[in-house]
Amino acid sequence: MTSYVLFLVLSAAVLHAVWNFISKKANGKVPFIWLMYIASTVIYSPILIYQSSDLRFTEPLVWFSVSSAILHIAYFLTLQTGYRKADLSVVYPTARGSGPLLSSIGAIFILKEAFSYHIGLGLFLILAGVLVITGFQFSNDDNKLKAGILWGTLTGLLIALYTLNDAIAIKSYHLSPMQLTFSSNAISILLLLPFVIGKASNIKRDLREHKWSILGIALLSPAAYILVLQALELAPLSVIAPARETSILIGVFMGSSALNERDGKKRIVASILILAGIVSLSLN
Repeated sequence: MTSYVLFLVLSAAVLHAVWNFISKKANGKVPFIWLMYIASTVIYSPILIYQSSDLRFTEPLVWFSVSSAILHIAYFLTLQTGYRKADLSVVYPTARGSGPLLSSIGAIFILKEAFSYHIGLGLFLILAGVLVITGFQFSNDDNKLKAGILWGTLTGLLIALYTLNDAIAIKSYHLSPMQLTFSSNAISILLLLPFVIGKASNIKRDLREHKWSILGIALLSPAAYILVLQALELAPLSVIAPARETSILIGVFMGSSALNERDGKKRIVASILILAGIVSLSLN
């Protein structure tokens, strides 16, 4: 992994952690997500127009945009459900930890990317750090904790699926990351339309109470993902997917400082493990 690729991935991690924190605070549902997609499409339209001379409208773009839209909608709905039922410090690390494991397995077995000792060690250390953050409390009777782990894992599965889907689009069909993201967002607006019809009051309330959260997520979420897709053009998915999970450290820190969450010592240990995993991946 080159220093430029690492810069792209770490920048994406910061943006991702920030928009997830905003999302947790907003506690939005379908109308909120629909408005976010509209805002995102409007915000990124000028960039797409600027790059219009380099864009290609092909059949693979249509199919991958549709599949990406479906997977991302499912991801947002699952993530928001998790945030409503459990803590950020449980859902977020669980989701971001299970995602790279499944993504890397898919990349190795489906995309035939090479597996090395450094990748294996990096994955192990990152996931060990995630386990430390969650406190190894999988047998606890705390229903809130169980809900966080369950919804976090489901979110991680969807992360793996949309990452693999979009990686194939970028690496095998050479689709533009910007065009794929924009098309996926635009299609998501249409797919969610039947679910917001008749909910004008909810839409107005979200616009009134969460307009800045909607704009923040609409700007930061695609930006973070576009950076990841650009990195995928330069490095294997089995390296990119785990490295982007440094966002766990940022997200947990934000949750701890803003939401007064405890277990600071565990998070320090987890940080060391995850950073060691990143170093191992960078040596690949």
